[in-house]
Amino acid sequence: MSHRPISGIVTAAGLAAVLVLAACTPSSSGSAAADPGVSSKADQALAALEGKVLSKGPHGEEPATATKADLSDAEVTKVKALGATAAIVMHYGGNDWANAQIAGLRDEFGKLGVRVVATTDANFKPDKQVSDLETVLTKKPNIIVSIPTDPVATAGAYRKAAATGAKLVFMDNVPQGMTAGKDYVSVVSADNYGNGVVSAHLLAKALGGKGKIGVVYHEADFFVTKQRYDAFRTTIQQDYPDVQIVESKGIAGPDFAGDAQAAANAMLSKHADLAGIWGVWDVPAEGIMAAARAAGRTDLKIATQDLGKNVAIALAKDQLIVGLGAQRPFDQGVTEAKLAAGALLGKTAPPYVALSALPVTHANVLDAWQQVYHSPAPDELRKAYKQ
Repeated sequence: MSHRPISGIVTAAGLAAVLVLAACTPSSSGSAAADPGVSSKADQALAALEGKVLSKGPHGEEPATATKADLSDAEVTKVKALGATAAIVMHYGGNDWANAQIAGLRDEFGKLGVRVVATTDANFKPDKQVSDLETVLTKKPNIIVSIPTDPVATAGAYRKAAATGAKLVFMDNVPQGMTAGKDYVSVVSADNYGNGVVSAHLLAKALGGKGKIGVVYHEADFFVTKQRYDAFRTTIQQDYPDVQIVESKGIAGPDFAGDAQAAANAMLSKHADLAGIWGVWDVPAEGIMAAARAAGRTDLKIATQDLGKNVAIALAKDQLIVGLGAQRPFDQGVTEAKLAAGALLGKTAPPYVALSALPVTHANVLDAWQQVYHSPAPDELRKAYKQ
């Protein structure tokens, strides 16, 4: 089976074919025979989601497409002439999602002649992020692109940043009390509700539509991870009545993999017949995988969000991870940079921009990597692929 990197979005027919192929691929984890009705139901639901966004913005805004951020050649020339600077203030870094966001931002800022003067990592600590913002403001950037760790604890620092005249563009989350078009330009997000829906269909499909599962969610006031959790639970409860959520445990980090491993260990000890576990993103899913291996539960079905390298390798090997909903972080970074540049020219941006979810299975993991990261799948992932 040959896999060539492709760019763009998978067509509806192509996605349906990928999902059917995934259903026919033998699993090394010894899955029970799938219920054909459940498999068909899940495939149809996933194909219907292609290109659509189910999420609303932090204040209930309707989603705008990324094309709304596009700049004309004349506008790009004007931005280049400004000699503008930008700072990137992350909630935490070092993971594949954050790295791809930063890569997309830097790539687009480079094309726009915007110099990045700072990139910070708060390690998911609000007080550290407040300090990072204070340090960044000494560099007087024209643009700040950021994702708040806590919408309440960091709000004052962001209001101070807005008061300097810097154009603020947010990823995913918005500080409390701030208004789009007044205090900040826009917020850009993946379709996190849609990703939760995707992961629910993929896990239910892998389970053959029945079984007991656990849920590891993000125990924090964080808008987008709440969306994923709500979407997953709602989809399972409404569409798959024979899949029973028997345990839910929250993790607050910053050791998300370690906390998720401990949560999964407890679930597996308590429920010997647990068939699957959902993890809120790829790093917690890594902890769930570690717990499954330690317990000798290589038959456990795990679904998540975000195409990090470690969960991608597990998908490629057809081990433990049965599917996920992927964000498009590189494209999100490009969109954020364009929106910020447009704001420098006085353009009005939509308050909420979202990019559609990408279902990823064993069958399309190599091509999905190309779409998510705008680079070919790494050798380690290609070598892991189970033919």
